Amino acid sequence: MPAARVRQGPPLRPTLVHSRAAHYRRPGGPWHRGTLESTFTAGPGGAVVDDAGRLDGDAVEALVAGLAGRLRAAGVRRGDVVAWQLPNGAPAVVLYRACWRLGAVAAPLHHRLGAAEVTGALDQVAPVLVLSAPDLPASALPGALPLEARGGVDALLALFSGAAPVEAGTSPARGSDLAVALFTSGSTGVPKAALHTHRGLGYKATLMVDIHGIHGRDAVLMPAPLAHVSGLLNGVLLPATAGIPSVLMAAWDPDDAVGLIERHRVSFMGAPPVFFSQMTASSRFSAEAVASLRLVSTGGASVSPAFVDATAAAFACRVKRTYGSTEAPTVTTSGPTDSLERARDTDGRATGEVEITVHDPTTGAPLAPGEAGELWLRGPELFVGYADPEATAAVVAAPGRWFRTGDLGVLDDDGWLRVTGRLSDIIIRAGENISASEVEAVLEAHPAVRHAVVVAVPDADVGERVAAFVETTAPFDLATCRAWFGERGVTRFKTPEFVTTLDALPVLAAGKPDRAALRALAAKLSS
Repeated sequence: MPAARVRQGPPLRPTLVHSRAAHYRRPGGPWHRGTLESTFTAGPGGAVVDDAGRLDGDAVEALVAGLAGRLRAAGVRRGDVVAWQLPNGAPAVVLYRACWRLGAVAAPLHHRLGAAEVTGALDQVAPVLVLSAPDLPASALPGALPLEARGGVDALLALFSGAAPVEAGTSPARGSDLAVALFTSGSTGVPKAALHTHRGLGYKATLMVDIHGIHGRDAVLMPAPLAHVSGLLNGVLLPATAGIPSVLMAAWDPDDAVGLIERHRVSFMGAPPVFFSQMTASSRFSAEAVASLRLVSTGGASVSPAFVDATAAAFACRVKRTYGSTEAPTVTTSGPTDSLERARDTDGRATGEVEITVHDPTTGAPLAPGEAGELWLRGPELFVGYADPEATAAVVAAPGRWFRTGDLGVLDDDGWLRVTGRLSDIIIRAGENISASEVEAVLEAHPAVRHAVVVAVPDADVGERVAAFVETTAPFDLATCRAWFGERGVTRFKTPEFVTTLDALPVLAAGKPDRAALRALAAKLSS
């Protein structure tokens, strides 16, 4: 039977981040483009590989056309929101693309979101249809359709009555239409719905294929959820645009990841740094097993030059740092011909037509090159606003309608960026500001430390103290830490006062360190 609509609500109309006079609207500019489908490469090369097996690109296209027809028969129309909470797999990819063919808005939910977060997220976008794996919170919503992940795409199609397929080239969608609502990740509070258009995402995917030097012989491994901006960009959009296989992991396991790289000759992987440190510690890891990997792209304030060197040596490939967010996917990185030293020591430089400036976090005044401050962005790949207009207004700076990121960084004279942390990750000890990422970089320079995360511990005397959590290859205690920081000439108040070794650092659904969990653990250690 056709699925009933779960909710009916007004179409999403975000308060736009972008200026209506934006230069990238010019004829022939980044926004002079059609829908995402006009970006994709047809043919068998764009395969999708998951736990159920492999679908070549032609099979994926047939499934997209078939599901789009069934969704249309069920009442899904242009501008409607379709939401799902599923593990990584071919059903999620087909859902994305079927929505885009109809001009509907895809609203994927992280599989780790709890019931309250799921409800809060979907209340912002009023989906007409919700699908969920039976063991995930969205399945409890009234009218939600259960989808057993092990059933694959066949189980997805079986949820709806048969209907004529919607073939490529017949979509009512426009480039300016909303394509996705991505919910911001985090460990507390209700995720915000960041809205992206076809033309913004199409521009970004095309640009990144060029910047990464992706070609027809490549294959991508995607361990991050497809509901995350990295999973969407590198696991769905980039492979479809380049016409290359996307190898999806339903759950992260470093042993399995090494095996998938070897089996499918994976050559490109974009993921947080902790994934790579855990792979190198895997019993299955060997130079031969990962020999096909030629490019690693990783980001976050915790990425250090020492991490890049260690990962490049272990995988014998190019490792480059990137910077982006749910609202602004991959706005800086390095290209194939850029300096390896720059790719190691910075988070890259602006991609395409994005603009980056640095401002005083308190006054908003612009800062000179070399001065640290809050990063402000403008560009064609940025989201067009949150579903909540008040949330949009809180991060848009006038004049110029810049997006205030909440991230801290430094721009060199020649435009290379170094991200130094987030405003919320600054540790204040006895009135002194300490960047968590700066301390993490010193820790990761130690030969025994694979990965480190630094958080604040509340303290009645000095306000906050520095606590370090590390994954190591050899013993590393507080005395060793203090000696190391002394040898490096680091100011004493920045030296960690608590050091804890963990087998694996806790991570959020997108692979980022779960700093909230570590802060809670640090508070227990200090009590």
